[in-house]
Amino acid sequence: MFSTKVGSIGAAGFIIACAGMLASCDAESPAVVEDSGPVDVSAPGREPLAVVAPITSCESLQSFDVAAIGGGGSRITSAELSTFEGIAVCDVQGMLAPSTGFQVLLPTDTWRQRYLQTGCGGHCGNISVRIAAADGCLPVMEGHFALSATDMGHQGRGGSFGNDPQLRIDFAYRATHMTALASKALIAEYYGQPAEYSYFSGCSTGGRQALMEAQRYPEDFDGIVAGAPAMNLPQLDGFYHAWQARSNTDESGAPILVAERLPILSEAVFTACDDLDGLQDGLIADPRACGFDPATIQCADDSENADCLTAAEVETVRRLYEGPKDPESGLSLTLGGPQYGSELSWPGVFVPRPGSDTLFSRIISTDAFSFLLYEENPPQPFSIDSVEFTAAGFDEVRPLYGLYAATDPDLSPFEAAGGKLILWHGWADQHISPIGTIAYYEAVESLLGTERTSSFARLFMMPGVYHCSGGPGPDSIDMLSAVMDWVENGRAPEMVVATGSADEDGADGSVARTRPLFPYPQVAVHSGDGPVDDASSYLAAAGDRGPSSYDWLGQNFFAPGQRLECSAVDGDLVCTTAE
Repeated sequence: MFSTKVGSIGAAGFIIACAGMLASCDAESPAVVEDSGPVDVSAPGREPLAVVAPITSCESLQSFDVAAIGGGGSRITSAELSTFEGIAVCDVQGMLAPSTGFQVLLPTDTWRQRYLQTGCGGHCGNISVRIAAADGCLPVMEGHFALSATDMGHQGRGGSFGNDPQLRIDFAYRATHMTALASKALIAEYYGQPAEYSYFSGCSTGGRQALMEAQRYPEDFDGIVAGAPAMNLPQLDGFYHAWQARSNTDESGAPILVAERLPILSEAVFTACDDLDGLQDGLIADPRACGFDPATIQCADDSENADCLTAAEVETVRRLYEGPKDPESGLSLTLGGPQYGSELSWPGVFVPRPGSDTLFSRIISTDAFSFLLYEENPPQPFSIDSVEFTAAGFDEVRPLYGLYAATDPDLSPFEAAGGKLILWHGWADQHISPIGTIAYYEAVESLLGTERTSSFARLFMMPGVYHCSGGPGPDSIDMLSAVMDWVENGRAPEMVVATGSADEDGADGSVARTRPLFPYPQVAVHSGDGPVDDASSYLAAAGDRGPSSYDWLGQNFFAPGQRLECSAVDGDLVCTTAE
């Protein structure tokens, strides 16, 4: 399921839309931007895509043959009329051999010739059509898209599917591609014609799926939106989360830093860095500029109290920010850690919540090391406490890095196919460091050139936003708008407006602030005139880029020629470097 936050975009949204700078999600019919509701602006003179009715019954799709796509044993398991978010659909579910589950939702009365495939999260294992970064999108709300999603080749959230080499391949990249082919075939069968435009949108693992498609199957989608992409899976699910979990555990297995102590840290970080961009607004515009030192809040007598941290807590915080380094070379095993301003999002991930000792970081890294990252899975049960944070330990996962990582910067085939890519990431992401996404985008620029890259790919950074959503920063966005407008009307996104709800979960639909997002490395700066919480008060300014190279052990994977093409042969995983 998915949800949308629709609220007033206020004066900012009105001014921006009238200036022609905000991409519209619906390029079908002109409309006036009012004080509430979604934005709907079409390209001048462009004819809307017509509604196309089915030419066959929903039930007839039960017998549709998908074996030519997925191989022997592939089949449609059900096809029945239903509703999805209030839209009448033909709900088709199926299985692509050996065990990739997929679902396709075909509108019965409202299809306007577009297809949207959505991504999933974690190590997947379930089918859920959840549309990311499309808040207030009219074609979504009005059922103009045929939708689909996949479980990535296995069922259940554990990582034991990695005992089967074929399921590793399906999880890495094959399931997403096969689902795209099957969904497109079902669309053509049901409506008597293919989709005019095809899109993909996902966040986290869905962002990795998105980039896998752009890199490996450049003709599958016309427009791709990749949010907070888990593109660098071996270092992320492996070393990053293992380090975060172990760094916050003492020798007895007890947590060192707990959630109740994080407000002390967070307040100190914002005191030191909130106004670096000239505003005291509860947001850190670019955490890389923050030079906060945890030692400044260490208790003088090392006793725990309400306004300082103990020496053990300070050292833990430092380790969480910095990540693991090879003791001999000093090179990092990970590409960036949690950024300043993310501290209140750590509970449940690598800092335990009150009354719980469950850590996401320990769970995800245990699964990764147990079943995915090594060529041969280690004896079970496996504990991340045995992981070595050294160059030698990193070398043990190198052989399969090119299977799982979506870090190939050569997007020229996607560019040649006419594809458009939007990357976005929250600066306060606690699960996936935004530094990795910046490094990838800069690798594309380094290979193809800045101007050429911006002609088909753009990155938007979101201050104060946690993993995929949440946080003090405005987190409600419609990137699907921007990519549709870029694909269908040729208007590259020069700015996207993010909105933030007055209440934490956005349940009341009100808007507390709007903030413009400009393509990286540009940043939004206050003009000196107008309300701080109104996007119309901001201008684009040149921002800082990252270093020319990053001192970490996986730097070579952000280069062409590292992708692996793999197959399962007699129960073994056989991989070769892609040409």
